[in-house]
Amino acid sequence: MTETEIGSVTHYFHHIGVAVLALTGTISVGDKVRFHGHTSDFEQDVTSLQIEHKEVSSAKKGDDVAIKVTERVHEHDEVYKITP
Repeated sequence: MTETEIGSVTHYFHHIGVAVLALTGTISVGDKVRFHGHTSDFEQDVTSLQIEHKEVSSAKKGDDVAIKVTERVHEHDEVYKITP
């Protein structure tokens, strides 16, 4: 398994379990990602992405994207894409 850094968390909406990511790489629905920070370290599949409240299937470097997360994350947590 290879991990490639694709961005970081810029905001977390705890009441709806959504993180906003500033991307330095690409992400698509169906990708497996890892969130890693001082108190966060978990993997999950990407089930939905939104840009400006609109559903998208993928996003690229420079985009700010919202993703539903399964656990709490924090600002500045790093996000990695996991590839087999």
